[in-house]
Amino acid sequence: MAWIYLVAAGILEIVWAYSMKQSEGFTKLVPSTITIVMMIGSFALLSIAMRTLPLGTAYTIWTGIGAIGAFLVGIIVLGEAMTMMRIGAAILIVSGLVMMKLSTSA
Repeated sequence: MAWIYLVAAGILEIVWAYSMKQSEGFTKLVPSTITIVMMIGSFALLSIAMRTLPLGTAYTIWTGIGAIGAFLVGIIVLGEAMTMMRIGAAILIVSGLVMMKLSTSA
């Protein structure tokens, strides 16, 4: 169950990162509110997952989901550049996430 909470926390991290971008420095009310609510939800779910999962594993996977998700949202939704170097970096992040998951017995 901890892994489900962790993945959900990572998804909320993607949402709050996108909403923060849309808030234009917290100058727009709706995206700013979404950002704060999603941050609270993400941290809450992460803390629940950390009851069972090791700190290093939980935090690494949470930030990795957020990083890869924000990378994909940036490309797909915001039209950001998809260069070979950025793709390579994303592959390395995903590889690290897989290795972290495989190295954890919880």
